[in-house]
Amino acid sequence: PSYIFRRRTVFFQPFFFARSAIPKQTGKNGGDLAMRMWIFRTAAVVISRRALLVLVAVASIQASAGVTAADVNVGDKAPVFTALDQDGKSWKSEDHVGSSIIVVYFYPADMTGGCTKQACAFRDDLSGLKQKVVEVVGVSGDSVRNHQLFRKAHSLNFTLLADTEGRVADAFGLTVTKEEKSVKAVIDGKEELLTRSITAKRWTFVIGRDGKVAAKNTMVVAAEDSRAIADIVAKLAKQQ
Repeated sequence: PSYIFRRRTVFFQPFFFARSAIPKQTGKNGGDLAMRMWIFRTAAVVISRRALLVLVAVASIQASAGVTAADVNVGDKAPVFTALDQDGKSWKSEDHVGSSIIVVYFYPADMTGGCTKQACAFRDDLSGLKQKVVEVVGVSGDSVRNHQLFRKAHSLNFTLLADTEGRVADAFGLTVTKEEKSVKAVIDGKEELLTRSITAKRWTFVIGRDGKVAAKNTMVVAAEDSRAIADIVAKLAKQQ
């Protein structure tokens, strides 16, 4: 049998699928058979493209909503994590959880306004927190060097962890922004440039001695975080 090809231009089809070169077979039933085959192939392609677009749309919605792989809530076992502290030494959560109540607070960046207020409040209240056997740990995407400068500039007296790849933040379910940003600050009369590639949201967690998350705050007011933690720790003490 011979085939006659006719070209059709379709100006609108779902997902901009252009149809062309539809074969028309001459003969008694050839035309119908060719058309059915073409329709079957076209439907398969359109369905495949629709499925792909749905997957892309879902991924886009999840990204815009800040959906992450982990979601740690009160009552859950706290993630086990390791990161370098301000001295470049490995800080392991498993070496601290159980011996004291651990406050893990995530903040966007060293030497910025809100983060400085938050850190200085913890610094000023640390002696009272230590009396209640509380250890404070600050976590950001800053480098070890940045943390050294931050501690030096404001005489900070607690541990700062360098989460430069966002692994600790991810373990706790935080959304991070992966973009290089810098902060200029004058420290000891010298202008310093503090650069980071990860910026996390401001969230605070309290890990009880049983290794479980005792409190979680995703709406932290930077300057009031330390006082809020003191209230939480007081309530935990009454429950024990």
